[in-house]
Amino acid sequence: MDSISKQVFIEEQYPGVTLGVISTSQGLILIDAPPSPEDGRSWRAALMGVVGGPERILINLDPHPDRTVGVRAMDCSVIAHEKTAQVFRNRPNIFKAQGDETGADWESIPGLTGIRWVFPEISFTNTMTLNWDSTPILLENHPGPHPGAIWVIMPEEKIVFVGDTVVKNQPSFLAHANLPIWLESMALLQSKDYSNFTVISGRNGVVNPAVIKSQADFIKDVFKRMEKLSQKTQKPDMTEGLVQPLLANFKVPAARQKQYSHRLRYGLRHYYSRHYQSNSSSPDE
Repeated sequence: MDSISKQVFIEEQYPGVTLGVISTSQGLILIDAPPSPEDGRSWRAALMGVVGGPERILINLDPHPDRTVGVRAMDCSVIAHEKTAQVFRNRPNIFKAQGDETGADWESIPGLTGIRWVFPEISFTNTMTLNWDSTPILLENHPGPHPGAIWVIMPEEKIVFVGDTVVKNQPSFLAHANLPIWLESMALLQSKDYSNFTVISGRNGVVNPAVIKSQADFIKDVFKRMEKLSQKTQKPDMTEGLVQPLLANFKVPAARQKQYSHRLRYGLRHYYSRHYQSNSSSPDE
């Protein structure tokens, strides 16, 4: 566990997700959960060493299974955006592996099928404030990566958890994205409003301005290519031709080539269907 400040810690040892914990006088505010129940128990044990009040609450930054399938092991109430809560209402009660390979990290973890989802008990639409200590913690909807994606912002401490808005050395998940809105979020992160903030990615820990710029450039590139493809009235399968050119933006280890190719292939196809074809349906995850 790494210390970001006196009351903020992150953990990067679990697959697919960077976990956060904010220690307050009322209790611990947890950000996301490891996908494996065994890792969830390990994380709960580690949290016993974090000083804070007796309460526990968990915030889901979006509904992606990498950060939500393991929430049950955390045994506490959950806060999420209303669009994330809607995803849970549309899911079966039991988590089941999908037919398509989405390039998510949970797909490489054995034994996850059959876990019961934990539905968010508290949801909000645009913003929410937690007053668990002397300074407020803000939750804001930033729906670039997913309609239910949120940031956890600590204005006084100048720390922000941005989830999948920024990822490093890997392609983003695009199936549920809104690329123009995502670009607005990237511009905000690069503005003076966040110039002195510690920015924490939901998959890569602390990221610097160079990583944020690289992410913005990638999203611009994807959007430009998708717009160009749409002008030719192509079918979604034609997005296959974008996979390798986009993957070339990253120094991908050989062991991750197949996974990241699947991630782009799945994301591009579903993004194109949602935004450029009428009467198309969107996958849950």
